Amino acid sequence: MSADYAHLCSAIVEQCFGKVSQSVSDCLFSATTRTLSQIASATKLSRKEVGLALSVLINFRLVNFEATKLNPFVPEYSLSRQDILCLLRYPRYIHMVQKKYGSIGASIAEELISAGSDTASATLTKCLSDEDTRADSAESYRNIFLQMITDHYIIKRPELILSEEQDEVLPKFESNECDYFRHPNVDLQLIEKIRRGEATLAEAGDSNMIWNVNYDRFHQDFRDAIMIDAIERKLGENASECFRFILKIMYKTTDPWQRKLSNQITFVDIKQTIEKKSNNLDLMKHLDQYITLLTDDSLGFLRRVGDMGGGLYVVDMEHAFQSLAFACIESVITERFGSKAARIFRVIRFKKFIEQEDLQKEAMIPAKEAKSLAYNLFQDQFIHVKAIKKAGGGGNGLAKAFYLFQIKEKDSVRMLLDVCYKSLYNTIERSNFEKNEHTGLIDKSLRLDCIVETMKERGESDEYIAEIVETFTPPEVEILNKVKNRIKTLSKAELTMDQTIFLLQMYQHHCTILPTGIGKYK
Repeated sequence: MSADYAHLCSAIVEQCFGKVSQSVSDCLFSATTRTLSQIASATKLSRKEVGLALSVLINFRLVNFEATKLNPFVPEYSLSRQDILCLLRYPRYIHMVQKKYGSIGASIAEELISAGSDTASATLTKCLSDEDTRADSAESYRNIFLQMITDHYIIKRPELILSEEQDEVLPKFESNECDYFRHPNVDLQLIEKIRRGEATLAEAGDSNMIWNVNYDRFHQDFRDAIMIDAIERKLGENASECFRFILKIMYKTTDPWQRKLSNQITFVDIKQTIEKKSNNLDLMKHLDQYITLLTDDSLGFLRRVGDMGGGLYVVDMEHAFQSLAFACIESVITERFGSKAARIFRVIRFKKFIEQEDLQKEAMIPAKEAKSLAYNLFQDQFIHVKAIKKAGGGGNGLAKAFYLFQIKEKDSVRMLLDVCYKSLYNTIERSNFEKNEHTGLIDKSLRLDCIVETMKERGESDEYIAEIVETFTPPEVEILNKVKNRIKTLSKAELTMDQTIFLLQMYQHHCTILPTGIGKYK
């Protein structure tokens, strides 16, 4: 993990949980594991403060613990560095659930995300206590909660093993993949009693089953959306719909996070699935042509590997995200250095190795300009130089050598990821600065809005409301609008950079052997 990622994680934890949790996470980030005493000593915080911060981070699955090797009664804590970035994606998770399950699903996801992890009964009780959701029945909430478990958007945490031995200090958990998506027994009558204050959550039959959102299931949908959108932009809606059905078939036989290639899919399976589930007559009529279009396309998302069953196909995740990642890099180069620099980058990538004189000829760019652009790309680590010494040429002089431009794909992606981490950190810091700098003005605006809303509910006259609104002077209104626009722009930049980071992380998962922390269940 780079220093830029460390700074970004620190800023995110501070924004979500405060200064104490930030100090604890920074301490854990700089070490593999640490005990409570070591964290307290390093952060200069009391053991109570450290313990509270750790309990919050554990609840949100950002910290794990296990017994030390030397002393089984002392726990040591480690930070899940790769999951911290997921805190910024909470709005995207809720938006996706809302599109699939409506406002009820969004309410459930929001409560579960804000709690970190909770039981089904507690989550549904909170949802049903909200004034905006009272129109919906408790049964509809329970059904959608269970459906989200079935679709793997919600996952059960390992259950606590209750031991009769008094000597055990550390809690032990039972982890069984078969139980991750087992439905809890939700008693709606008991939930109604809890809402009326006639019972407690401890009486619920599912009090030992703790649930949280399954990040990897959401990331699977984000990844699929990237590929489907890329195909739709290039090949049209019918081709993207065809690929969407291919992905659904793929997940029946293939681990969603298999790194390189999917298991084989037959043409017959694709045709039967589309005939059953699609209403697109044009796609059914020309299915073989759309599949040929997908296999022949330079993006390389689909590859034909045999002729059995009308044709055997595999989804090539490695080639797909290699194409998408380098399209992203070329876009960055175009924005920073212009289209000619992007052309030079493409030529070097196509040729693998190329000399300066050949580069300017292949790219059809004047020599002076080609050298300048190549130097800029080299300086920013988009391209690299390989020196090859010539044979012979003895004597006391310097050994002769010639230099070839090349692209180290993994290094280029890693460099761009670090740039994105740094940019996202700067964006968050700038947004916090704007909010802190104009706290008084923002608070005044919120108070005024509350007062006006209350006056409207009481039925006050428009003239009196207008007089109250005029207490906010025109210069203050102008400054506040500028601040709101800046914060809105920074929020959009955060969202765009997170999408770029996610794309590059998918490249690292599917095109390298680096540990990415992505798995089927987490």
